[in-house]
Amino acid sequence: MIGIKEFNKKITSLKNTRKMTKTMKMVSAAKFKRAFKMQANAQVYAERLSDLMGRLSSSSSAQHPLMKVKKVINSALIVVFTSDKGLCGGFNNNVLRMLRLWNHENHYKYTKVDYSFCGRRGNVSLRRSVTVKKVYENITLKPNFHDARTLAGELAQYFLKGDYDEVFLAYNHFKGPTIQEPMIEKVLPLNTKDVVKTRSKISADYVYEPEQEELFSFLVPKYLNFKIYYTLLENAAGEHGARMAAMDKASQNTADLIDKYTLLRNRARQASITNELIEIISGAEALK
Repeated sequence: MIGIKEFNKKITSLKNTRKMTKTMKMVSAAKFKRAFKMQANAQVYAERLSDLMGRLSSSSSAQHPLMKVKKVINSALIVVFTSDKGLCGGFNNNVLRMLRLWNHENHYKYTKVDYSFCGRRGNVSLRRSVTVKKVYENITLKPNFHDARTLAGELAQYFLKGDYDEVFLAYNHFKGPTIQEPMIEKVLPLNTKDVVKTRSKISADYVYEPEQEELFSFLVPKYLNFKIYYTLLENAAGEHGARMAAMDKASQNTADLIDKYTLLRNRARQASITNELIEIISGAEALK
């Protein structure tokens, strides 16, 4: 039977753990507030840019090389967005589970499927079972547009050179502090008609200045750059929200364990006192 001393050690250890999880929750809450503000601000721009691309695509016959669908689809690249650090609940596991399911259902469509990872956790989990193209570390925790533009430029070059016929993004779509929906979305070739719901259903005959080709050559790369950047922002907001929720749950579980072991310790102390009293009374009775 565990003694009072061992119970005290367990309770002290659990209290220290609760202090740590509460601190991590507070840190994650502060980081989530900043990440959520950035994601919310970028969402307005993303909607306007998507709306513009959707209207132009529906009214223009111009094509950009990044929008050209290959006649034969043989190869694909999947860019996986996860966190660099753990302790964020099922945030990473959800998107990795969906990836395994997607690979099981779609592997026969391609002769080659490679993976690039934004975030160390995805690479650690899948590097032994998939072909890794490249790993981008330390770009998911604090997203910046420079990293997104670099990544988008590399993906565009892969597609234009014919290294891959399709490029997908696998990430957690941010819906709230505790709600992240894993998604696998095709990003190349760009098809704004599929991913954009324009606000106006009335077709318009636009007068282009500059010409359609020049306008698309300017807008399409920017659209791709911002798509990658917005995905990084969603991933960061989801990561901090998931870690905040995980640390809150860990703090609650630790508090429950402290109450449980405190009760067991008190019972053990009562039993010890009762045994001592019985020994004293028995000894006194024996002396009579």
